Amino acid sequence: MLQGAHHADKVIRVVGSGSNAARSPLAASWRRSLEHYGLDPAGGRAPDLVEDRELARRRDELGQVLALAAPKLDQLFGLVGGSGCGVLLTDAAGIVLDRRCADSDATTFRDWGLHPGADWSEAREGTNGIGTCLAEKRRVTIHRGEHFLARNTALSCMDAPIFGADGGLIAALDVSSARVDQTEGFNRLIAAAVAQSAQAVEACNFRATFPGARIIMADTDDANAAVLLAVDRDDLVIGATRAARRVFELEQVGPLKPRPAADLLGKEDGPSGFEKAERAAVVRALARADGNASQAARALGIGRATLYRRMRQLKIDR
Repeated sequence: MLQGAHHADKVIRVVGSGSNAARSPLAASWRRSLEHYGLDPAGGRAPDLVEDRELARRRDELGQVLALAAPKLDQLFGLVGGSGCGVLLTDAAGIVLDRRCADSDATTFRDWGLHPGADWSEAREGTNGIGTCLAEKRRVTIHRGEHFLARNTALSCMDAPIFGADGGLIAALDVSSARVDQTEGFNRLIAAAVAQSAQAVEACNFRATFPGARIIMADTDDANAAVLLAVDRDDLVIGATRAARRVFELEQVGPLKPRPAADLLGKEDGPSGFEKAERAAVVRALARADGNASQAARALGIGRATLYRRMRQLKIDR
């Protein structure tokens, strides 16, 4: 009780002060929790639970992502589960949809509210890994006393957001632990694994959303960002991940205005764009026909003589 009161006093003191700590990202989240959501840092209630029917609806709504994420959750749990950590996947509202934890830890995680159906949004639980990750749309680690509610200060939570193929936020991936010996250094290692797993889920979902498209991975300085473009048969960009939208200055969310991939990737077609396209089509046809001109001409829907003439004009060596 005294420890909870001490934590609550600290939160209120930091939020109300003019110190550097009060201007930190953590204090900004504490301020939202206190002033915007009207939460009491000394509050001791357990997280809210949605009804089973509502949980099923939310799972159905994110069905493709859950199916694609399942093996990634298993892999991540294989890395961290032995140290007493649990792995959770939530929707964009902070409702836990899926969880991995050791059977021996299941009761402990349920006591903490870390189970399917629990609402870990910032509006309900104040500053916490899941809710703050979703509120700020970025990777976060909330370690023990950095939580807003005193009841959550035994937890360490490492989280990364997952964005949909339209650039919008759709989920959060979380690793949580209540071990007293959980160090900040260990948290950094786990946070890196969480970020990589979230990127993998996002990339898998993006590829599944554009099954008939060619997927191009662009270079980026951020190893934890999935910078992917979906390109159709006409070489038009029809999809981009959130990171790719940022890198190429595209629409932040929603459908994309179709653009030639060459325009984004810095490969100019120039005035001979049609000739380049025609040359590529002829070369492909010849390659598929193993150099047989008659077969290639039939595939292109033109006569053999026409094919030879175009090959000379396009400077294609048979």
